[in-house]
Amino acid sequence: MSNISLIIEERAASIGKFLVGRLLPFVQKRAVGPFVFIDHMGPVQLDKGQNLDVPPHPHIGLSTLTFLFEGSILHKDSLGTSVEVKPGEVNWMTAGKGVVHSERTPDYLRKVDKSLHGLQIWVALPKNLEQMPPSFSHISAEEIPAWEQEGVKMKLIAGKAFGKKSPVPTYSKLYFLEIKSTKTAELTLGDHLFGESALYILNGGISAEGNTYGPKQLLVANDSKLCSFTMAENSTVYLFGGEPFPEERYIDWNFVSSNKEIIKAAKLKWVDQKFPKVPGETDFVPLPLPRSAK
Repeated sequence: MSNISLIIEERAASIGKFLVGRLLPFVQKRAVGPFVFIDHMGPVQLDKGQNLDVPPHPHIGLSTLTFLFEGSILHKDSLGTSVEVKPGEVNWMTAGKGVVHSERTPDYLRKVDKSLHGLQIWVALPKNLEQMPPSFSHISAEEIPAWEQEGVKMKLIAGKAFGKKSPVPTYSKLYFLEIKSTKTAELTLGDHLFGESALYILNGGISAEGNTYGPKQLLVANDSKLCSFTMAENSTVYLFGGEPFPEERYIDWNFVSSNKEIIKAAKLKWVDQKFPKVPGETDFVPLPLPRSAK
């Protein structure tokens, strides 16, 4: 029996002026462990005058993780944070009961050619922490655990695995790993994993159980303990997962919660502009109209 229960192809989705490749949620798989949303952003080349501009928008009930391969994003939020995230660094924002943030091209890059490429991820919070106070952490590339194992280079971007712990302040049992190969390598990783598990192929490819898989595919495992595959040379994959929550998580626009009434209240709060403001920002993303009202 195959250990791959589901293959999810990257699907185009719009985030304003940009198209991204959406991986989660998927109709047959709404979450992998506590991971409820993953977008592959780019790669895109932006001419001078073309910039990323996502105005202030709200979140509740989740932590966001931004991890870039190329480019730069200036993050500002209602906590007063203003920080630039660059390749290899991690922006980790926990929304809890409510936070607002914007994402833009930094001023010094707005009139030059540039590239943008990375992952944007939502991790649901445990039910007892969904209404916790919001917070923000920025982790430098040098702080992220990195090592070589079984012929590949590994980084533990978030969570705990392989006897290591990332400094990203997570709130549930999870792992998010980068694995890079320069030559063909056989990996057996199941003893280090737990809960649900999935593997995203950024470039190159892997083979498992007689089948070959390539870029922009997300492979969901039947059993994380049976995680074993061969990486092709010059490949990069991201392995993530963890313990799933006992309660279902609902997603409506930028809001995540185990309680639909909390989401409903958050939507009304945003319409009334009662969320905290982002210092220095004046515009905002309006609440989308229901499809029937468009």
